[in-house]
Amino acid sequence: MAAHRKPRQRSLNGNTARTAATIALAGAATATGFDGIGYAEPQLTPAQVEAKVHKLYEEAEVATEKYNGSKEKAEQAERRLGTLRDEAARKEDRLNSAREALGSMAAAQYRSGGLDPALQLALSEDPDGYLDGAAFAERAGSRQAANVARVREQLREIEQLRGAAHVELTSLKSRQTELNRHKKTVTGKLGEARRLLSRLTAEERARIAAQGGSDGGGWDGGHASRSSGSAREGLGTPGTPGVPGAPGASGTSGAAEAPNSRAAAAVAYAYQKLGSPYVWGATGPNAFDCSGLMQAAYNSAGISLPRTTYAQINVGRRVSRSELLPGDLVFFYSGISHVGMYVGRGQMIHAPNPSAPVRVAPLDEMPFAGATRVV
Repeated sequence: MAAHRKPRQRSLNGNTARTAATIALAGAATATGFDGIGYAEPQLTPAQVEAKVHKLYEEAEVATEKYNGSKEKAEQAERRLGTLRDEAARKEDRLNSAREALGSMAAAQYRSGGLDPALQLALSEDPDGYLDGAAFAERAGSRQAANVARVREQLREIEQLRGAAHVELTSLKSRQTELNRHKKTVTGKLGEARRLLSRLTAEERARIAAQGGSDGGGWDGGHASRSSGSAREGLGTPGTPGVPGAPGASGTSGAAEAPNSRAAAAVAYAYQKLGSPYVWGATGPNAFDCSGLMQAAYNSAGISLPRTTYAQINVGRRVSRSELLPGDLVFFYSGISHVGMYVGRGQMIHAPNPSAPVRVAPLDEMPFAGATRVV
């Protein structure tokens, strides 16, 4: 009977209970760590948050420039596709006209009965008139043969256009896939930065913003908005003493002049846009990303710039940092993922990131990678 007895359940003593509780808590903590994103974020210091947010913005800007490049190529492919389709439609109209002409000739021949020319001459009441008509018919036959050859050539051209259009359509779909991939990357990076910033106090966000970072405010789907009443505060304005390279500041000690009127016009445009919100992929007139601001500024001066930082650095001629003049484009990071416009005295105007507006900032704010003089 002893073999059938239930074993006695041991009660948990103090040490065993504590061990079980510790294991349970550890399991709960582990489960929480995998629930959501950034499981170590609550332990980050404000300085660590700042560093991580800056890194996320840098990565987002790399993806933004790739997005801009893919968008530009998609638009080019779409324009080429439209041109090919328009040209094919025009050729098809001409082909239809040529076919109608051939049909009319064929109907006329059928109505004439297709009699042997000698017999038609014998039966004709006006032999001289018939001979003149036969010569015309011979010439018409030559023209008909030429028309047939032309129709065949038009058919061949239309098929070539359709083939080229198919290639462009394939390219367009590929670019659109790239756009969606880069867009997803950008929004993911910006969303993570936003969540990190939301963990800081208002004072901590303000301190980061004062150091050229971001304040986490003005978020609207990845956009930065103007703060009411103080959008341009501390950003500088044209002609204001202490704002280097500003129009009208040529009398200031150490202020440099733009090399020409077009560069000066681009600088003036950039100053007019101080306080404008950063919106990734935007080229103005009311919001910009970094390369979009440069493109818009030089467009206002009558100069067309390519869309991305990678292409903009190859415009004009390269200049060293010691040679910089207002209007020069200045580039940052090893991947050439950010651009600003030099305005003199070691400062630039740029669109920093989604939570900081267009502003004047020192070149030393980011790792300098190179510069180019557009004109």
